[in-house]
Amino acid sequence: MLVRAATVADLPALLQLALEAGSGLTSLPASEERLERRLQTVEASFAGTLPMADADYLFVLEDASGQVIGTSGVLAAAGLREPWYSYRRGLTVTASRELNVYRQQPTLFLTNDLTGASALCSLFLSPPYRHSLNGRLLSRARFIHMAEFAADFAPRVIAEMRGLSDAEGRSPFWDSLGRHFFRMDFARADYLTGTGSKSFIAEMMPKFPLYACFLSEAARAAMGRVHPDSEPALVMLLEEGLQDQGYIDIFDGGVTIEAPFNHIRSIRDSQTLLLAIGTPGDEAQTYLIHNRGRADCRITAAPGRLAAGTLVVAAETAERLRLRAGTPVRAVPLLGGVADVDPYAGQVAG
Repeated sequence: MLVRAATVADLPALLQLALEAGSGLTSLPASEERLERRLQTVEASFAGTLPMADADYLFVLEDASGQVIGTSGVLAAAGLREPWYSYRRGLTVTASRELNVYRQQPTLFLTNDLTGASALCSLFLSPPYRHSLNGRLLSRARFIHMAEFAADFAPRVIAEMRGLSDAEGRSPFWDSLGRHFFRMDFARADYLTGTGSKSFIAEMMPKFPLYACFLSEAARAAMGRVHPDSEPALVMLLEEGLQDQGYIDIFDGGVTIEAPFNHIRSIRDSQTLLLAIGTPGDEAQTYLIHNRGRADCRITAAPGRLAAGTLVVAAETAERLRLRAGTPVRAVPLLGGVADVDPYAGQVAG
């Protein structure tokens, strides 16, 4: 398996993946025109010709035959061209000694606190390939690329996780809150924000704090939760060090997790090593390996062994990376102490 930068030539394959993913993957809409525009932006981003505010990095996962079977992405700096909205969960306390009343009320504040953060997005793996370590490779390849080109990304990294919805795509959080202000169903609102039409949020969403007690029981239960399809993706990001700091999505109430750039495990623990070709042997562990290219980046997961500042890998691994012995690579253990299983079974919507 190989992760590389997406190009315009991947349009047919990505359109097929978008259709396969359905409405949950709003950052990869099943629209040929929008996908082509995005891929043009992606190519310019990997070429280093766009400012951080516009840069969008989309990766694809190829199988041994070269077929594109998955995607993952990251926006370099979300919200620097259009507002990036979230709800911040808070607490309001009311008390009266005279009446012997004490109440704690969860509240929601509409904020732009996460503006400028690098936002993980567009994670999807075709169902037949959700096994082995494919999900971890696809998700974590972004981090080792970010480690190599740290200046291109923000000091803060976030991931908006897909919130709860039923089989018909109805969101209890939206039905109890958003639809009263937007007069549209959840699928339509989610589609509009996923394609970049976000200005209507500022125009119609109330600016004052909202008391969660006025929401339905189902909506309150959905706050900070994730869709079952996104639970494995959440597990992988939590393993990397991202945490819930109290922010949720304004549409479906899904949790937004975050971490400082340098606290993310695959970024913090990655190192530059010289590639050596040989037999990794019984001491080998699975490494995430980046060829240190930008537009021609190639990232794979393969057995490797550290030896005197070198990473010893098999000849087929070097060939997959298109590298020769003695070439510097960036590498980090893929698992980092977690179980040798792949929890991936869904996608991150964002």
